Amino acid sequence: MFTREEKKNIALLQGTLDVLILRILLFGPQHGQGIARAILKESDEVLLVDHGALYPALQRLEERGWIDAEWGVSSNNRKARFYTLTKAGRKQLVQETSEWRRMAAAIGRVLGPETE
Repeated sequence: MFTREEKKNIALLQGTLDVLILRILLFGPQHGQGIARAILKESDEVLLVDHGALYPALQRLEERGWIDAEWGVSSNNRKARFYTLTKAGRKQLVQETSEWRRMAAAIGRVLGPETE
């Protein structure tokens, strides 16, 4: 169940979530819940990652060879899978970041300057 404030958060598209996960893992290994919290924090509490989207995305990225996973123990002493960015994942992050910036600039041009 979500609060009203959580419902205002933006839903993430699959491709968007993939690049955000890769970006978070650039800073080091992280477990799923930690990735979700990092995305929320780095987006100033705007982007809420639903676990129903997060774990399939992590599995998809692992199948593509962009991340690796291994079991470990989280800071609250629970068993968790920790994900790390692979060399192929770093390369993909560079490529996707460039593409997202190009697309965001194009959308910005179409929308025009911000008005009040």
